[in-house]
Amino acid sequence: MEAQQKDRRTSFLVFSASLRSGSLNTRLAQLAVKVLENQGGTVDFANMADFDCPTFNQDLEVDGYHPEGAQEFRKRLLANDALILASPEYNGSMPGNLKNIIDWTSRFRPQPFHQHHALLMSASTSMAGGNRGLWALRVPFEHLGTRVYPDMFSLAVAPEAFQEDGSLKDKTLAKRFEDNLVAFMNLVEASKHYPCIKKAWVEFLGEKPAKETERVE
Repeated sequence: MEAQQKDRRTSFLVFSASLRSGSLNTRLAQLAVKVLENQGGTVDFANMADFDCPTFNQDLEVDGYHPEGAQEFRKRLLANDALILASPEYNGSMPGNLKNIIDWTSRFRPQPFHQHHALLMSASTSMAGGNRGLWALRVPFEHLGTRVYPDMFSLAVAPEAFQEDGSLKDKTLAKRFEDNLVAFMNLVEASKHYPCIKKAWVEFLGEKPAKETERVE
């Protein structure tokens, strides 16, 4: 019974795309971990350094070579039901090392990002909260077939936003952050345990199952 209950719990790979010690995005990712665990989810909290890769170069792809960082990212991505990523914004876009890791990991077959759920977050000193970087980050993920959650979360003026215990000072903002995570958890749980719902609806409308319709499972 305990094993069955554990299997029904959704699991999340959570990490910050920042390598800096004391990173605001790492603090935001750690806060997400607290919410997930309080809501009954299981968490694999990773360090960005775990996925470090050399600069992408197809000349290195000899005899099925994949960098250890990409192998680790693929393994932990597939071991969990969804990904939650807090990413800083560099010059209006995503960090170069994160894009490099995505590029390397996308070279595996089967491609591991396809139909995997992801929630994107950011924290920044600016008033925009790193939101422009998240829009840029959606592009490669969605191109690879990742189901990126529509409601991203951007924390503006982040150095002043946290309390000493790691929670958010603004109660309204804290509730929005938690509600967003809970809604994402519910989506991932539904996708994990009830994948036949959409297909049944398609068949009800009289359409025969095909590769296109089966993509919803």
